[in-house]
Amino acid sequence: MFTFGVAPRPGEVTAAAPGDDLVPHPDVVMDRGFTLAAPPDQVWPWFAQLGKNRAGWYLPTWLEALLPRRRRALRRIDPALQHLRPGDVIDDWGGRDATFEIVTHDPPHTLVHRSTRGRLELSWTIHLTPDGDGTRVHLRLRLAGVHRRRLAEYGGGLLDLLTVAGLAAGLRERVGPAGSD
Repeated sequence: MFTFGVAPRPGEVTAAAPGDDLVPHPDVVMDRGFTLAAPPDQVWPWFAQLGKNRAGWYLPTWLEALLPRRRRALRRIDPALQHLRPGDVIDDWGGRDATFEIVTHDPPHTLVHRSTRGRLELSWTIHLTPDGDGTRVHLRLRLAGVHRRRLAEYGGGLLDLLTVAGLAAGLRERVGPAGSD
């Protein structure tokens, strides 16, 4: 199986994660993980501003070059985007009216989002932990109310894998010694 550098560690898959209680009986769970070469307090601001109509979805330079300039993600920390609180609602790419509600905002470690889209309920957890001199990023997406489970697991899983691989590559360019300005 291809992992594109975003494979979770076995302990990440089996451990409970913050936000699991929001979707207690998921039909599909997707875990991804990667490591960045900076401590959590330097990584956190990038995740705090992540998102549609915010800082964007970080992609590597070569891939962003294919996008119109207005669709490219920020390559700097924007202080105006650093003030999330539980209850805030932010736009998501899951459709024109798709949003996420911030449930947990615990800098520099945990950001939990939730959303309901028709009968689909989902939670998305971003969990940062120290990993040597760097940060381990564990992402968990939980879905309930899935109509076509195999399509969500395989088709949605492939899309999730590719988008998280792009995110990891884009963050590696931005975070750490070379990207911390």
